Amino acid sequence: MEGVCETKPCTTELKSVEFGNHQNGSLMETGLGNYGCSHYRRRCKIRAPCCNEVFYCRHCHNESKNSPESSPLKQHDIPRHEVEKVICSLCDTEQDVSDPLNIEIKVQQYCINCGVCMGKYFCGKCKFFDDDVSKNQYHCVECGICRTGGKENFFHCNKCGCCYSNLMREVHRCIEKAMPRLPYLLRGTLVPFAQSLFAICRNCGRKLDKEIASTPMPAVYQNKMAWVLCNDCGATSNVQFHIVAHKCPSCESYNTRQTRGGPDGGSCSEMVR
Repeated sequence: MEGVCETKPCTTELKSVEFGNHQNGSLMETGLGNYGCSHYRRRCKIRAPCCNEVFYCRHCHNESKNSPESSPLKQHDIPRHEVEKVICSLCDTEQDVSDPLNIEIKVQQYCINCGVCMGKYFCGKCKFFDDDVSKNQYHCVECGICRTGGKENFFHCNKCGCCYSNLMREVHRCIEKAMPRLPYLLRGTLVPFAQSLFAICRNCGRKLDKEIASTPMPAVYQNKMAWVLCNDCGATSNVQFHIVAHKCPSCESYNTRQTRGGPDGGSCSEMVR
């Protein structure tokens, strides 16, 4: 599979793991960084409930099933919250993604066969594993999804139905349930409404401009670049890395997601995609 990088450990390495002891450091570190795809580093794959095929993540599935070579009649996205099975990358054991007895859902962070940790970050609600914890992932109960950037740095607006940076708390203006509707608005004929929403957020953008200008990066990071995906206009751009946020050069929105580059996996709170 394109983007997959994995190196199978020898059998003796797996046998040296103290199975069943989730606190053993070797379980957390064994195989760390050697498995995953271009989207996530993780030590498990998922079985897609829609087509029963195995992929490293939902992005791998969607890229494969929606490629130009695929038949339009067979193109589809994976229903991410319906994933039920994961496969350990180290021992190939297929298992339930959540505890079938509902005793302790987090126990499924570890393989039931070899005991290795399948992802340092694990969300049983989102069926999500990730070994790159530098993104400071957290699950927002109100949003119903995992986000990045650290829960302490963001607040959830119940009216908008979305999380925003604490920097925006004083200037944020609400449009009821605007954010959950936005992807559908952009696909349809209500683009002017979406544009008006962006205009309302210009004050937030100006505040972030000032915050970035007043927060110079250390010299070691001043020439670092990062690739970002804009969640508003869809553009992919290579921009100068900054710890506060990244602005899309195409539409000047800060609603971006770092995809690669920079010293870590992400600096802004965005939906884990």
